[in-house]
Amino acid sequence: MFLLKTWRSTAFGVYGYMNFTKNGFLEHSKKFKPEDTQIQIEGKNCVVTGANSGIGYAAAEGLASRGATVYMVCRNKERGQEALSKIQTSTGNQNVYLEVCDLSSVNEIKSFASSFATKDVPVHVLVNNAGLLENKRTTTPEGFELNFAVNVLGTYTITELMLPLLEKATPEAKVITVSSGGMYTSPLTTDLQFSGEKFDGVEQYARTKRIQVALTEKWADKYKNKGIGFYSMHPGWAETPGVAKSLPSFSESFAGKLRTSEQGADTIVWLALQPKEKLVSGAFYFDRAEAPKHLKLAGTSKSPDLIDSVIDTVHSMAALDS
Repeated sequence: MFLLKTWRSTAFGVYGYMNFTKNGFLEHSKKFKPEDTQIQIEGKNCVVTGANSGIGYAAAEGLASRGATVYMVCRNKERGQEALSKIQTSTGNQNVYLEVCDLSSVNEIKSFASSFATKDVPVHVLVNNAGLLENKRTTTPEGFELNFAVNVLGTYTITELMLPLLEKATPEAKVITVSSGGMYTSPLTTDLQFSGEKFDGVEQYARTKRIQVALTEKWADKYKNKGIGFYSMHPGWAETPGVAKSLPSFSESFAGKLRTSEQGADTIVWLALQPKEKLVSGAFYFDRAEAPKHLKLAGTSKSPDLIDSVIDTVHSMAALDS
């Protein structure tokens, strides 16, 4: 087990250094087609979670600059308002709105989804960007480990509750979930809240990000007849406030080599703009292309039964049937 973990970390480090940095983006961008992101999407409604800074902000700004009506879902009202004003100013698009919701709380998400549903607007794109890496074990007031609460339980709950509004936007509806290259270091596990004695925030983050990729695959299959496309992606290694706070030594050692938030958000915007027939529902994307979900010999692929068990557990935690 130790050797396998060491191999995963080494393979991830080498693969990441070659692909996930700013240089990786610049190299990959040579193959990008500029016309892919010159599409205007006036009249399309996009919901972006964790939109007040970093990649979420860049994604919200990118969509607003192409004419979308953007709903920014942020935890902090003041920071959200400040980000909203900046986006309205920089894009000239006044159809940008703030929705305040703490994605670590199932109850808050239910309350947000319920009030948002009264707008009765079709949701063309839901970007599940809100996420965090908390290094110390922290439990939410609802009793869930914090990384899991935001990255998995929050993502699952908001997506399931948005389904009726996504269905209103078919056949154009898309759900884009922002995972992380860190998921390459972790197999699926049913130990959702890291019951081990020595808590490891980085490992727990990787586990939750692996679940997001498997969950996207499952959603794509489960809802294939609803006309909604489900995609996961990862932004590469970007210089964001979240990375600086959660991984200070990584941030310092890669100073000048990390991507900008805009480069990190590029594939989110690209996915939002592409016709669905050009995309593969359930796939994992990186730098505008479908990417492998597992590194070679890393032993991270597991049977579908495991994700079914994870989803059953998460579903009951979210208490969506009540």
